[in-house]
Amino acid sequence: MRICSLLPSATEIAYALGLGDDVVGVTHECDYPPEAKGKRVVVHSAIASERLNSREIDKQVGDLLRAGKSIYTIDQNALREAAPDIILTQDLCDVCAIDSNEVSMAISFLPREPRIVSLSPTTLTNVLRDMEKVGAMTGRAPEAALLAQQLNRRIAGVREKTESISARPRVACLEWFEPLYAAGHWIPEMVEWAGGHDGLGRKGEPSAKVKWQNVADYAPEVMVLMPCGFDLERTIKEGEPLQQLTGWKDLPAVKSGRIFAVNGGAFFSRPGPRLVDGLELLARLIHPKLFQTAPAPAAARRVSG
Repeated sequence: MRICSLLPSATEIAYALGLGDDVVGVTHECDYPPEAKGKRVVVHSAIASERLNSREIDKQVGDLLRAGKSIYTIDQNALREAAPDIILTQDLCDVCAIDSNEVSMAISFLPREPRIVSLSPTTLTNVLRDMEKVGAMTGRAPEAALLAQQLNRRIAGVREKTESISARPRVACLEWFEPLYAAGHWIPEMVEWAGGHDGLGRKGEPSAKVKWQNVADYAPEVMVLMPCGFDLERTIKEGEPLQQLTGWKDLPAVKSGRIFAVNGGAFFSRPGPRLVDGLELLARLIHPKLFQTAPAPAAARRVSG
């Protein structure tokens, strides 16, 4: 079996199901597990995001989408050489991965048409179901069921500790800084399960622009900076301008020292197995007395206000 994964989360799912040797094509962003970085790259980005700041990235993304152009391109030669039997793709977000229409066009040039497995999870529950979907399509149904069971057990461990909590702090999860976006999809659900209240994001719905005044009026007691695709160090750097916004120092989260930068690319942006790591991380940040294990240094860091 030959698998091409056109999104990083699907690559992580494939490896978690023991399909690493079957993966013959990945995207330029597939960096986990580390072995994935050695695979043939069949998808590239039209934006050199590593050299741009948040505002510049947002502008280029907007310009491309308004022009009807894709943010990602498929290397047709690399795809042909990979000769996939299965392609893992998505229908969730044009900004996160290549559009399904682009995929359909690309495979029309292949000598043999592969099966397409399209993933579009909007909640953590959906993410686990997608893992089982991939397992069913790749002959790894038992492995997928076991993985889902293990992850559900960890989720239950968090929820059992937080379900009876009456004091749920107001949590703001920011997925982008310039412009500001409140994290949506699975993040509000994760905040709830971690024992917080997310009054900005909407469960199961896309992340949405939010005005700074709305954030300030919400007066979050905990703020988590989790820009899509950024690691911890870049999150800290990109988040520095937030401290100049009117009313920043008046936020309860700033006054109590509960502003946290996290590795969003690893634990929150990608709908794969590591979202459960993200849930456990959120629980530690929101209720440190209840979840006393300190976050790994590369996962989260307190940001001084």
